[in-house]
Amino acid sequence: MVLRRPPAVARVLERVTATVREREMFHRGELVLLCVSGGPDSVCMVESLVRLRRLLGVRLEVFHFDHRLRAGSGADSSYVRRLAARHHLRFHLRVAGDSPRGGESVEAWATARRTDAANEVRREIGSPVMAEGHTLDDQAETVLLNLLRGTGLDGLAGIWPGSGERPGSALAQPLLDVTRAEVDALCRSLGLRPRRDPMNDDPRYLRAALRNEAIPALERVTGREIRATIARTAAVLHHDRLELMRQALEREASIVERDGDQVRFRAADLVELPASLAARIVRIGLWNLAAVDDIGAPWTRDSVDAVLDLAAGRPGRRRDLPGARTARRDRVYVHVSSPAATS
Repeated sequence: MVLRRPPAVARVLERVTATVREREMFHRGELVLLCVSGGPDSVCMVESLVRLRRLLGVRLEVFHFDHRLRAGSGADSSYVRRLAARHHLRFHLRVAGDSPRGGESVEAWATARRTDAANEVRREIGSPVMAEGHTLDDQAETVLLNLLRGTGLDGLAGIWPGSGERPGSALAQPLLDVTRAEVDALCRSLGLRPRRDPMNDDPRYLRAALRNEAIPALERVTGREIRATIARTAAVLHHDRLELMRQALEREASIVERDGDQVRFRAADLVELPASLAARIVRIGLWNLAAVDDIGAPWTRDSVDAVLDLAAGRPGRRRDLPGARTARRDRVYVHVSSPAATS
């Protein structure tokens, strides 16, 4: 007798299968590291990919990061460990060795520490890709967050869906077309009791305020569900983002040169390009510099604008950039150096 899956489970598996295949997130035989917080979304991801691993031809291991931001966070680690054991998956735990500094964004700190630790584990086990449990609702919230922050196309296109689309990225989002309501339905159908992070309901955090107050208010005013609409908008903009990225990568090799902890841009070539394309090339170059000196994100809008301003100006000028980096213009190039290169 063939056992039929509950409709709530079948619905999620159908969406995940379509998303993974459309975005070519995984390749057969790959080892995928699942980043699992223990919350409903990441638990749904584990339960889905465990059921799909033979169809997709992938192997799975589980990673959990304990931020130690609240009392009892160790219980989350224990929950995820038991979840991995139930499905006979290897479990990896990392624990934060520091805490956010005064005035530092807790969310940004947590994301950076978790991502760094996950990438470390991924490299140790030889996994080319790690998966996160961001949902369609997360996508809508991200777009609104970036709209409020005044970001450009990249921000309004939201979360990158698949690792294969973004150079240098090892992240995949198999639940990006699954709603949070569908996640909860799957968990109820399977009798699961995921962990709940109180930060998700704390209105002091902007994402929580958007999720619990702003989006419901917009839906009351408009009389319609807006999460899927916002996510569709992000998907449309994502195609534009990919095309601009393709053009930028085609030109980047002839404009950007790297030398250890320095990167330099051919000024005249940058000036000749459309501003949006030139800015994207500068951002790529600065992103690669961050991978070398590991000081912090240098690809802010101010940094990109500073490099473009130097490229359009006369030789001999210089600008200070975040992370104690320096940009200077000579006759041919705009040089950006890390502190180690200028000390």
